[in-house]
Amino acid sequence: MSFFKDRVDAGRRLAKELSKYANRSDVLILALPRGGVPVAFEVAKELNVKMDVFIVRKLGVPGNEELAMGAIASNDIRVLNEDVVRSFQVPDRVIATVAANELRELERRERLYRGDRPKPDISGSTVILIDDGLATGATMRAAAAALKTKNPAKIVVAVPTAAPDTCEFFGREVDEVICVTTPEPFYGVGAWYVDFRQTTDEEVIELLEKARTLPAK
Repeated sequence: MSFFKDRVDAGRRLAKELSKYANRSDVLILALPRGGVPVAFEVAKELNVKMDVFIVRKLGVPGNEELAMGAIASNDIRVLNEDVVRSFQVPDRVIATVAANELRELERRERLYRGDRPKPDISGSTVILIDDGLATGATMRAAAAALKTKNPAKIVVAVPTAAPDTCEFFGREVDEVICVTTPEPFYGVGAWYVDFRQTTDEEVIELLEKARTLPAK
């Protein structure tokens, strides 16, 4: 049933689908940690383009935290789902409290993963958002919505595997979507990998350090 040996294999296969973006100085790959980082690193290495990490934190409705009323992301981005905020009558002060709590965790991860490296300049870039797969796609939706506020030239969502309807959804939301496999029934992202062990913070940090040498001169 599995399509990919591991995230490295998935990244190499995804890179083949993105070959038209190779060796372009205007292309920036942004990985959703943690599982998206090893996939994105292989793509960045194969295409010889810049790579960084894009951290997204969901803003859950108090008492119903799985339901997103918005999200915050790297580069000081906050996006609200106004329909959810209105439906649940969430006051501004509650949104501010939830956002402040999630911001602390986002900043902790930023420090951990980025260190003293500056955040990438997104404006005018062709941005390729990469994760290891999409089930509901909630985190990727937040990332894409957040990125739109930073004026990229183009947003591409690229993943090794996705639920068919989720892949179709992103085809309407961003400029281009690449899903290498869209099996049905989907079962979940991990079902399509032989090795889907959790990516560690240490692995993320190591790969981002290696990515600093990309693109090769």
